[in-house]
Amino acid sequence: MCTFVETPDIKVLLDAGISLGPSRYGYPPHPKEYQALKERRNLILDFAEKSDVVTISHYHFDHHTPSYTDWASNWSSAEISEKTYKGKIVFAKSYKSKINPSQRHRGWMFERTGGRHASKLEFVDARSFRFGATTITFSKPVFHGFEGSELGWVLMVTIAHEAEKVLFAPDVQGPSCEDTVSVIISEEPQLAIVGGPPLYLPEFRESPEKTIQAMGNLESIVKIVPTTILDHHLLRDENWKEAAGNVVDVAQSMGHALVTAAEYAEGKNSMLESQRKVLFETEPPSPDFIRWTKVPAQQRRLTPPPV
Repeated sequence: MCTFVETPDIKVLLDAGISLGPSRYGYPPHPKEYQALKERRNLILDFAEKSDVVTISHYHFDHHTPSYTDWASNWSSAEISEKTYKGKIVFAKSYKSKINPSQRHRGWMFERTGGRHASKLEFVDARSFRFGATTITFSKPVFHGFEGSELGWVLMVTIAHEAEKVLFAPDVQGPSCEDTVSVIISEEPQLAIVGGPPLYLPEFRESPEKTIQAMGNLESIVKIVPTTILDHHLLRDENWKEAAGNVVDVAQSMGHALVTAAEYAEGKNSMLESQRKVLFETEPPSPDFIRWTKVPAQQRRLTPPPV
């Protein structure tokens, strides 16, 4: 969900992370995913260089860049982390409150590694900052999905310049929690960037009520917000368009837009993760790549894939 927002006063890179699911639908990432991973990591570095502020909504590796070497999932290293955060104002989720144990450890580690390179590291839960005519406002911690989620909490952020507002809501999984919906609507953004529900996870596949609730919450948002970018978890499911059909209809009935990030940027959707099975069948990887996937996990992390 990494997003670059620029106003006349400030350049902000939201959630400078990228990661591949190590296993999905019984398959590891396809070489095409690794090619995209490398390309997008380089793009993140390009935008980090021109940014004044880099944010961290929470400490999952697709939302921040760790300082250890991992070519198998995150395309990360100490050097890449330093390049991402060096000389920047870093606005990050606190790791001391409203956080689960794994992210508490990751946040503690970030402060001592990548965060050391920042010009300033601020923990920003429920805080607001002003740069000229631009205000950057962080929400209170909201659930990473449903209320009481074991995955913990995330921060949403609203960037406002004069009458324009962009709201960034990563990993709210729908939103699944109605309190999160209330926070989004209360901000009255012209553009909301929302992480949709993870329909591929068992809790959604085995409980249709949860999908209905998440989609109903999305309908409430698209009724109010003129443009909604719906992305991230939802697009890991090949049937996402059918699942979101009613939400699209509601947006259109209001004269509002509901699009993916690629569509907003006038590009093409490329749902590589949801297509893993097909990709392995139609574009079989090289023998060298297959051998690489079979080496021990620690060795794979230290050795870039042959793509």
